[in-house]
Amino acid sequence: MKKTLLVRSYKLILSTALLFFVFPVLAQDAENEEKPKLKLGGALRFNYNLSSWKDGQKDRGGDFGYDMFRVNAEGSYKNIFLNVEYRLYSEAFGGGFLKQGWMGYKINKEDQIQVGLTQVPFGLQQYNSHNWFFNLTYYVGLEDDHDMGIKYIHDSDRIQYQLAFFKNAEELQFGSTTETDPSRYSYDITGRNKEINQFNGKFIYKLGKDRQHQLGTSVQYGGIYNLDTKETGNHHGFALHYEYLGEKWNVKAQGMIIDHNLKTPDTISDKVLQFGAYGANYGVAAKFNMYSLAVSRSIPVEIGPISNLEFYNDFGFMDKAEKDFEDSYMNVTGVLITAGNVYTYIDYAAGYNHSWLGGNFVDDFSVGNPDAKWEARFNINIGYYF
Repeated sequence: MKKTLLVRSYKLILSTALLFFVFPVLAQDAENEEKPKLKLGGALRFNYNLSSWKDGQKDRGGDFGYDMFRVNAEGSYKNIFLNVEYRLYSEAFGGGFLKQGWMGYKINKEDQIQVGLTQVPFGLQQYNSHNWFFNLTYYVGLEDDHDMGIKYIHDSDRIQYQLAFFKNAEELQFGSTTETDPSRYSYDITGRNKEINQFNGKFIYKLGKDRQHQLGTSVQYGGIYNLDTKETGNHHGFALHYEYLGEKWNVKAQGMIIDHNLKTPDTISDKVLQFGAYGANYGVAAKFNMYSLAVSRSIPVEIGPISNLEFYNDFGFMDKAEKDFEDSYMNVTGVLITAGNVYTYIDYAAGYNHSWLGGNFVDDFSVGNPDAKWEARFNINIGYYF
């Protein structure tokens, strides 16, 4: 009887100790455990434009209307994170589509892996421009491009390098001989050719006391599968780029060598291939060099809600390899006005043999027009970003 009572006493003492000492520790650990996080954002934008080549529009003093609505989501749990952006344009510009969407794993403070629809590490990132129109690089799939694959990023105090493999551009239909849908944000190869199995490498060295000078090089190599011949050609690119990240000045300079080798039927030219975005395709020269220079200067101000004015000029030149092709040019001069969450781009965009600036759209970036003249578009884009 005494032994049983003693055992019961020990159990009572042990239970009390667990209650007062162990359970609070477990509760504290549970309270300190990292919880999933989700941050939502987005933007609503409107656009006014007046184009030199549109007589009807000039007669009525330009047009003002809806541009885009987007939703952004960023999530994280421990070292796993998510980044998604979905955009909704008018049906004339492709409707709704995913701009980017990837999952990532942070290995440590300097290294991470991203999987999904992620930005291609080639050339200056995130943008090679300051204006709303981007630079000429964007219109041939070489600025802010996103494809389906896996990417490794190392970013330390002085060095950044990225290595990536992309299975293909974002695929929407998955048919055996289905062409790539041009309803997308960034320009990709479309028509009877498809981008497949692309490898990218990028290296940046950061110079200066505050790492304001960033000198880099990028390379890429991939396949181009033709739906008619069922053969795979290739494409490769090389770029040198430099960016100055000053307190008020920003300078972006870049040169690229781009080469596409197609396996087309004998009746189809291999000197031109189709690129598409925003619901439409156009021709692009298979081989070209591209050069760009973009400069901006920020001026802090206190004018009502306006806190900053960023003046810029972005220039791009497409030097096509074929002698009978006409080269393409683009220059945008403007200012970005910052007022709280409202960002307003006021641009004067000029183009020569440019599909979006006065050309005939279909072949300005390929054969071009020897009788073309410079055309311009005055544009105001107003956006509330939340």
